[in-house]
Amino acid sequence: MSTTLEADTFDDLLHSVFDRLIADGQRIVPTRGPALEETAVLLRLTDPLARLSRSARRSTVVSALGELCWYLHGSDDVAHVAYYVPQYRREAIDGQLLGAYGPRLFGSGGSGQLNRVIEILKRRPDSRQAVVQLFDADDLSRAKDVPCTCTLQFLLREGRLELIVHMRSNDAFLGLPHDLFAFTMFQELVARSVGAKLGAYSHFVGSLHLYDEHRAAVDAYRDEGWFAQSTAAMPPMPAGDPWAAVEVLLDAEQRIRLTPAEEYEAEGLADGYWGDLAKVLAAFRLRRRPERLPAIAASLANQFYGIYVTDRIHAGGAAL
Repeated sequence: MSTTLEADTFDDLLHSVFDRLIADGQRIVPTRGPALEETAVLLRLTDPLARLSRSARRSTVVSALGELCWYLHGSDDVAHVAYYVPQYRREAIDGQLLGAYGPRLFGSGGSGQLNRVIEILKRRPDSRQAVVQLFDADDLSRAKDVPCTCTLQFLLREGRLELIVHMRSNDAFLGLPHDLFAFTMFQELVARSVGAKLGAYSHFVGSLHLYDEHRAAVDAYRDEGWFAQSTAAMPPMPAGDPWAAVEVLLDAEQRIRLTPAEEYEAEGLADGYWGDLAKVLAAFRLRRRPERLPAIAASLANQFYGIYVTDRIHAGGAAL
């Protein structure tokens, strides 16, 4: 029997996930260690803007945003994403990640699947064919870096863009926060591209699991509080085609990541929605120069991101 969990915010949904797995999860011992598992789980986030944790322990904004930029770059370079998520290094072969989503989403020369989805929805708003496939037949022959995501289906109904994602497998502690962030950002990018409002986000998982090694961290997260729903939603993307602004963000991300930390000065960053995302990444780059962070926080167009910038003062070099 399948399970459905629904919430308005990411933290509410994640708490429901952990409560369910701990109370009713079945014991499995997969390759990466013992875990609790629930199968055939549907997670629904009714407000896709509430895609980030507002807790102290699961506010993975930097690693999630950095991974999103890696996808948007269309890259399979492990050095790029490992700057934000070092665990990726163990999956690489000759410096590349064969299961990387970026090349599958965006291809080269504007020929990627996400661009075709946008074209389909512009021509035929009621289409049921606006589907991105991330898991393919060749993945069955590999033991490393096998995509956890099978498909993303975009449905435009009554002026709202819904996204339905099918996962073969999902690590509830490490993978789920990143996946919900990236995929709801894609949902909003496509919605802006076709002039639609945001609908609900649905995330169906074949095997949703919690590894034993993460149990102590999960218990600590369940014991702490988090911000109320009224403060949980990210600011909406500006209206209109977003892709020129995305390119500006990607250029800024590359400069921030590749400039040596002792030389980086966080100058010339854009203002507004997209500039705030770059400033969050800049704050991470300057985390060992905390005297620079108050100025970045003060320059934010929206103080939703303020806690993520000022948290770097006390992060002590933490990766997330």
